[in-house]
Amino acid sequence: MVQFEVPAVVPADPDANIADLLAKRVQATPDRPLFAVPDGDGWRDITAADFETAVIALAKGFVAAGIQPGEKVGFLARTTYEWTLVDFALFYAGAVMVPIYETSSPSQIQWILEDSGAIALVVESPEHFARLDEVRGDLPLLREVWQLHLGAIDSLTAQGASVTDAEIERLRNIAVGSDIATLIYTSGSTGRPKGCVLTHSNFVELCRNSATALDAVVQTPGSSTLLFITTAHVFARFISILNIHAGVRTGHQPDTRQLLPALGSFKPTYLLAVPRVFEKVYNSAEQKAEAGGKGKIFRAAADVAIQHSKLVEEGKSIPIGTKLKFALFNKLVYSKLREAMGGRVVYAVSGSAPLGSRLGHFFHSLGVVILEGYGLTETTAPATVNLADKSKIGTVGPALPGVGVRLADDGEIQVRGINVFKEYWNNPEATAEAF
Repeated sequence: MVQFEVPAVVPADPDANIADLLAKRVQATPDRPLFAVPDGDGWRDITAADFETAVIALAKGFVAAGIQPGEKVGFLARTTYEWTLVDFALFYAGAVMVPIYETSSPSQIQWILEDSGAIALVVESPEHFARLDEVRGDLPLLREVWQLHLGAIDSLTAQGASVTDAEIERLRNIAVGSDIATLIYTSGSTGRPKGCVLTHSNFVELCRNSATALDAVVQTPGSSTLLFITTAHVFARFISILNIHAGVRTGHQPDTRQLLPALGSFKPTYLLAVPRVFEKVYNSAEQKAEAGGKGKIFRAAADVAIQHSKLVEEGKSIPIGTKLKFALFNKLVYSKLREAMGGRVVYAVSGSAPLGSRLGHFFHSLGVVILEGYGLTETTAPATVNLADKSKIGTVGPALPGVGVRLADDGEIQVRGINVFKEYWNNPEATAEAF
């Protein structure tokens, strides 16, 4: 049996909850840009203090609408600034969000809302509302539906004007580390989706320890990222909360067809992506080169990039011919690809599927270190991840601080630590089996 355990590097605080991460960020750097939202051809920054002000105002609206601490509120929306605004407003109101994938069918929406016991739902678009409408008659517990496209944030903010700041401060402090923070349902690829009970401590302790382990990625001055994978998934949800803790400037682009223009204008320092995104960047660059009659040059440049990266990783000397080709292609090909991604990307965190060494080495030669990791919804996203100073292409890296990983004799990967969920909601049989 093979086992690895990395001790936590940040002392645990059993009383801390996720709302504390934002409150402490505002205390530390109130004027630091924490978000940026599209504004014409560019981006408008939102400071930590301004974000918290908006969070408190919306939390007041939820309270005025009758949301009680511990109650479940569903959320069906794309990856936008408003997603995290709603998320933290619910934390500040003491409620529990139940995210739903934007692509979920009416029957999936019904199951998640019914199983979780959600008493309210926030939807983004008319299309989302239409899907809910098909099954609303079968959801007797659902007493409120707010629609973002109809101005729900403004109306809730106005509705909460009479709720005091002191009341929100009281509510946001009710939850302790062991309390449920969110209920995230698995994809359902192996049967009906199961609700994973993730606690405040799961996020708080993992964020604090991960920020230390990944300090070069998230705590470098001026660090920023553009989120485009769904925040309903635990991977992006964890990163969005980690960014608030670490003070990373975050933008959003829900339409992946607009990803390259958004990267070009936002200019992130790190990316969060799944392998198909890197494949898409590579393939679109190759197709563009092919269309311009330069396909042969691109493929030669890719081969040299991969060869060069492998030699660097192995610590071998690079032949003069390879050095010259690399320098030439750096000017003709690699620099243009870097510019297409905004020109400032240094790291990319990749998960959900294996990247493949070819793509890993290709991007490494562009100056982008792809840090592959491994985890599950049940582990609050990452259990292991490659580090800026300890990275090897084709691996998922060491265990994060506070996490232990064991390989059983039958090959099963077993995880314990600060990131492991509490239980499956309303499913003691599945919980017993998993633990």
